[in-house]
Amino acid sequence: MADRKHTREVLTVVFLCVLWYIISSSNNVIGKMLLNEFPYPMTMTMVQLLSITIYSGPFFNMWGVRKYVDISWRYYFKLIVPLAFGKFFSSVFSHVSIWKVPVSYAHTVKATMPLFTVILSRLIMGEKQTYKVYFSLIPIIAGVGVATITEISFDAIGLFSALAATMGFSLQHIYSKKVLHDTGVHHLRLLHILGRLSLFMFLPVWILVDFVHLKDNPDIDIKNYRVTLLLFLDGVLNWLQNIVAFSVLSIVTPLTYAVANASKRIFVIAISLFILGNPVTGVNIFGMLLAIFGVFYYNKAKYDQKMAAKQQTLLPFQQKSWHDRNNDYILYPQQNGKANGTDKMNGITVNGNVKNGLNSFRSYKNSNSSNLLFV
Repeated sequence: MADRKHTREVLTVVFLCVLWYIISSSNNVIGKMLLNEFPYPMTMTMVQLLSITIYSGPFFNMWGVRKYVDISWRYYFKLIVPLAFGKFFSSVFSHVSIWKVPVSYAHTVKATMPLFTVILSRLIMGEKQTYKVYFSLIPIIAGVGVATITEISFDAIGLFSALAATMGFSLQHIYSKKVLHDTGVHHLRLLHILGRLSLFMFLPVWILVDFVHLKDNPDIDIKNYRVTLLLFLDGVLNWLQNIVAFSVLSIVTPLTYAVANASKRIFVIAISLFILGNPVTGVNIFGMLLAIFGVFYYNKAKYDQKMAAKQQTLLPFQQKSWHDRNNDYILYPQQNGKANGTDKMNGITVNGNVKNGLNSFRSYKNSNSSNLLFV
């Protein structure tokens, strides 16, 4: 029965990961095709935020996702509002990056997320890492550097946009974990809250930047059903990708999720190279693989650091007998005022002296010990 349950859980995770990879790859390919024909990344962001806002409410209610808890206005403006701003900030720059550079290169640059996470965690939360974690950043930086130097379709705006998006996603990751811990809100409800708030915050920006150009540009055909269909598909796929990613995160360990996310990046790069066919060199591919290897090594180093921290918090344990264990409180059985005696009571060997049919034990303080024995 236990084996069957474990097998079902493993198959569920595998199915969700495969679904996640397919949706994410499709979303990136369609996004690149859309931006080639419709170079308005802010409108693309607007449609994605609109999709999260419209679809999440009724579908989450239908799926029985619990309602979010009450959040104070002070906490709302302190953390939720900056998170919402970071969401559309990251989305815009992510779309600019895949507009200006190939999807494969954009995702290689996004492999630098561990670097931003380490730096921002140190600056914001004061977290220190092990030397092994810092060392794991070297192949990531080297791989992205090699891929950048050898990228045939290099564009400086695309590079800096991808870096800005990665930094934004790192900040979201840090603060989202804090919000989930502090409020107990369901992760999908948090996605809905952030998407809705981001939409209202981003609406004035979109009107001033993209809407004016779309309205006054005679070269744009509003009856272009292909562009409309691609915008719709991109919004739906982005919404589904967020749901599946959060679902995977909710049922696996953080290390498993990080490894799955790195594997997803490899899958997206491979699919984009195969379908979109952007030119690459052997050295360029080597740089991509080196960066991804660095991400895997970083995840392993973080896992080792976490396990070492857990070991330090465990109480020391010594496998000795009750009489020899060096503890603050040791139970010594008494028999006629002397320790270490045994009697027979109703055919059962009982440690201690029997008085009026009851076992009596005396607790002795060991002045030379430093540990506590919890009985």
